[in-house]
Amino acid sequence: MERLFNLDPQLLHDAVLLAIAVFVMFLLLSYLLFNPAREFLRKREERVKDNIDSAEKAKADAEALRLDYENRLRDIHKEENEILSAARRKALENEAKILENAKAEAAAIIARANREVELERKRAEDDIKKEIISVASMIAGKVVSENIDTSVQDSLIDDTLKEIGDQTWLS
Repeated sequence: MERLFNLDPQLLHDAVLLAIAVFVMFLLLSYLLFNPAREFLRKREERVKDNIDSAEKAKADAEALRLDYENRLRDIHKEENEILSAARRKALENEAKILENAKAEAAAIIARANREVELERKRAEDDIKKEIISVASMIAGKVVSENIDTSVQDSLIDDTLKEIGDQTWLS
């Protein structure tokens, strides 16, 4: 028999058996080693993908929270401005009330002072009238005690009026 590439049949037979053994061993190792390795890589790929998805979801949640926070801050600033404007308005109203009360109190004080001045003036007038009456009674006493004539009496009245003053007597 002629040899193929100068190979003997035993060597060819061993080479074919070796190839079949390597193929069987490849299938067996593929089943025992490659499939678990592939499964491990697939699970790892899923885990990485889940981590990426959860990171994207967390990022989206964080963005939503940031927007919510900004909206709340904006609302708080609006509410703050409303509260401040209400406080300013209330302060202006209180200021107006205080001024109004102060003006009313000042007017009441002025009116009371005017009444007191009027009462003092009336008391002074009453005192002057009493004084005039006492002077007149003194004159009458002098007239009665001295039995003087009418010319002397007229002169006494004129002197008394001059002492008191025409203004006081006429009012």
